[in-house]
Amino acid sequence: MNFFLLINVIGILVFIGIAFLFSKDKKNVNWKAISILVIFNLFLVWLLTAFSGGRWFVGQVADAFNWLIDTAFSGIGFAFASMVHVENMDVVFSALMPILLVVPLFDILTYFGILPKIIKFLGWALSKLTGQPKFESFYAIEMMFLGNTEALAVSGGQLKAMSQQRLFTVSLMSMSCVSAAMIGAYTQMIPAEYVLTAIPLNIINAIIVTSILNPVSISKEEDVIFEMKKEDKPPFFSFLGDSILGAGKLILIITAMIIAFVSLATLIDKVLMLIAPWLTLSSILGVIMTPFSLLLGLSFGEAFQTAQYMGTKLVTNEFVVMIDIMPIMDTFSPHMKAVLTTFLVSFANFSTVGMILGCFNGIVSKEKADNLSRGVWLMILSGTLVSLLSAAFVGLFVW
Repeated sequence: MNFFLLINVIGILVFIGIAFLFSKDKKNVNWKAISILVIFNLFLVWLLTAFSGGRWFVGQVADAFNWLIDTAFSGIGFAFASMVHVENMDVVFSALMPILLVVPLFDILTYFGILPKIIKFLGWALSKLTGQPKFESFYAIEMMFLGNTEALAVSGGQLKAMSQQRLFTVSLMSMSCVSAAMIGAYTQMIPAEYVLTAIPLNIINAIIVTSILNPVSISKEEDVIFEMKKEDKPPFFSFLGDSILGAGKLILIITAMIIAFVSLATLIDKVLMLIAPWLTLSSILGVIMTPFSLLLGLSFGEAFQTAQYMGTKLVTNEFVVMIDIMPIMDTFSPHMKAVLTTFLVSFANFSTVGMILGCFNGIVSKEKADNLSRGVWLMILSGTLVSLLSAAFVGLFVW
């Protein structure tokens, strides 16, 4: 274990080093701020995974989400009595259908101004801790609750006025989040304690990685958060109806993506096996990602298996892998389970790039959007490094 722990520590340094290698402005990386964030991350992971009080808190939050999911099943079971609470309940019902309750719940908290106040306070606290510009810190917290595309949409006014350099930072950060509406779905498929630990870790690591890849310095005059226009709210039940319809569309989108990605991956496997019987997409991705998974403190056998899942997640999405590993989760060692499930809790994949660039195209000028599209490979690198760092930090404390 001591050897693998040492490798795990080296892995964190290597991942930070890779970010520095591809930095757009190596001379202006603020290493003091980066060091503070790394120390804070170590404390946060210890608190949530190794400290009894922190584990109790995570357990309580997980229980609250489980209670929420059980509540959702009262409605799902009413509509689909023969399809729920059965031995082989499929993933659409077990993990995705509860979104019909979770999304409207968060939208209701936004409608009554509760969630915006929480986001604003946490964003202010994060800015004080990190020394980063206020908007970037505010946006990081906003993503944690709303997701990347929604956070971009509600911040459109500010984004239009921002420099190209800061817009690029926002695009890099947008690869590293999940939305709170997805937490319930994730906790039905992988261990809740790692889902709830990964979410705040991803936010801090997104700031670490983007601060290295694209260091930004702004004046006090620029360091402001625009006040969003207060528009007339629609009637509550009209708003609630739109929210429920939006949640239904989200389930259909996720289901469609799972079907399409799994089918495409199977098609690619069949074509590759015509070349060689042992050649599959998973094996190719495993070879590519194994050096990185080895740096998470895994044995070679576990590293190659983990690398296949990591690579599949990057080219498809996290749901495809979560569904795949659900039946065999108990066969993983505690360390492998911790690093793999933590890595999966993010939207960092190729399809997310298109969604983010599509949002920017609808918000900022064509020239700025075109410039952002030239940094696609750095966006993928940013999201991947954030996921690797989160997995590596959690791996330090789980063996």
